[in-house]
Amino acid sequence: MPSEEALAAVTLWIAATHLQPAWQHAPRLAVVGPAKRCGKSRLLDMVTETVHNRLITMNASPAAIFRSITDEDPPTLLLDEADTLFGTAKAAEKNEELRGLLNAGHQRNRPTLRVTGPEHKPVAFPTFAMAALAGIGDLPDTIMDRSVVIRMRRRAAGEKVASFRVGRDTPALNAIRDRLSAWLTPLHARAVDLEPSMPVEDRAADTWEPLVIVADLAGGDWPALARATCRSMAAYEAGQDEDSGLKTRILTDIRRAFAFHGDPPALRTRTLLDYLNEDAEAPWAEYGANGLTPRGLQLLLKDYGIGSTTRRFPDSAQAKGFARNQFLDAWARYCPEPEPAGESGPGTAA
Repeated sequence: MPSEEALAAVTLWIAATHLQPAWQHAPRLAVVGPAKRCGKSRLLDMVTETVHNRLITMNASPAAIFRSITDEDPPTLLLDEADTLFGTAKAAEKNEELRGLLNAGHQRNRPTLRVTGPEHKPVAFPTFAMAALAGIGDLPDTIMDRSVVIRMRRRAAGEKVASFRVGRDTPALNAIRDRLSAWLTPLHARAVDLEPSMPVEDRAADTWEPLVIVADLAGGDWPALARATCRSMAAYEAGQDEDSGLKTRILTDIRRAFAFHGDPPALRTRTLLDYLNEDAEAPWAEYGANGLTPRGLQLLLKDYGIGSTTRRFPDSAQAKGFARNQFLDAWARYCPEPEPAGESGPGTAA
C-alpha cells in the first residue's frame, strides 16, 4: 500500500460493502497507477476476497451487469484493467453504456430502463452497487469524481512484500470477510439513521460518508482516522482536478498572471495570453497550432460567464481585456486559495 491513509481507506471501503442496503451513495474504489507492476491487480485480489457478494465484471456486458444487481442485496462490482475500456477515445465510446451504468449506480434510485420480453415492455433495472476498478492511468473524470482513489506505485529496490498464494491466503481473507459481515449486518438500522459530521462537502461527502459511518460504528481510533484520511485524500484529488481540468486550470493560471503583474484592476487580453503561452509547464502553448488564442480563451471562460470587453488602460490606449473583479467569484468557487501550510495535510497519501 502506498500509505497508511490508503490502507485505512481501503479497509473502510471493504467494510462498507457489507452494509450496502444502508447507504444513499455507493462509492467507487479507483485503484490506479502510472504504469504496470504497481500492485493494482494484487490489491484488487485482496478486495475480491473480502468484499460482500463479489461480482467480477471482466468482459461482462452492461446488460449482464445490471441484470445481476438487486435492490435488496446489491453485489460488489469488480473490474480489472479498466484502462482497456476507457483508456482511448475509441474504447471509451464503445463502452459508454458501462460508464453510464457506473455513474448512475453511485446514487440510489437511478435505474436504467430497458425494453424486454416478448411484449417489449420497458423495465427498470436497479444500478445501485459499490464497485472497485483498477487500471493504468486515471479513469474517466465522472468515475474518478465518485471514487475513493488509491494511487499505487511500483516498489523501489529494497522494498519487500510477502508473496500472495491463493491456497494459503484466500481462506484467511474469506475469514475476514465473514467476520465483517457478522459484525455489520445486524447494524443496518443503526447505520441508516447515522448522519455523521463530514470534513468535506458535496460529492466528496456523498462518496466518503459510508466509510465514515463504518468508522463511527467501529469506534476507538477509527472515527478520527477516517475523517483525517477523508480530508487528506479528498484534498489531494481536488488538486489533481485542478491540474487536469483545463477549465479550472485556466482560472488558476489567470490568477497567477494578475499576481505577476501586480494585481492590476484589468489586463489586456494580449498581455494575458503572452503570460499563459510563455509558461513552459502549462498546456497553453500547445493548446492549438499557435497556442492559446483570444477565441480559445473566450471559449474556456464562457461557462463562468466571463468575457473580454474593450477597456481603457492607464496609458490611455483602448484594447480588449479582462477586469480582475470578473474572476473573483469563479476563483472563490472553483479554485480557492490553498490553506496556509500546517493547517491541513497535503494529501500526498492518496
